[in-house]
Amino acid sequence: MLMKKIFFILIVSVFILNCKTPKTASTKTDEHLESLKANDTVKITNEKVEYEIIIIEPGFNFWLASRARPKGFYSQQFLENRNWLYVMEWNQRVLQPQRYRTDLYELQIDYQQDIDYGYEVNYMLYNYFIYFQLTYNQRLGPFVPRI
Repeated sequence: MLMKKIFFILIVSVFILNCKTPKTASTKTDEHLESLKANDTVKITNEKVEYEIIIIEPGFNFWLASRARPKGFYSQQFLENRNWLYVMEWNQRVLQPQRYRTDLYELQIDYQQDIDYGYEVNYMLYNYFIYFQLTYNQRLGPFVPRI
């Protein structure tokens, strides 16, 4: 009788241990997204016009890779128009530290309408503005920030 109980407990234990949910193998995409979480600095350059944007923002890299619209979704003209509006509002807020949070609006952005910064710079800047608005519950213009 004791032997049957031990055998039964052994079979139940093996059954329980083997019924665990199997771990899914991580894909290269998952590994890539995880590495983006760790590296929160994005650097965008346009050597033709000698312009550079450095974004140091926790989570932006991951958000850009996982939630932002892909490159080519928006036209460069669309991005330039939105960026111009967002930059004007951003710079106004930097100049009003008594009214807006100085930890959010630290430095002005030198963005000029008559300079062609290229698609890459405009794409990254636009997506940063969307990320910023969604993350910090801010609104930098008449448009509701959405992806």
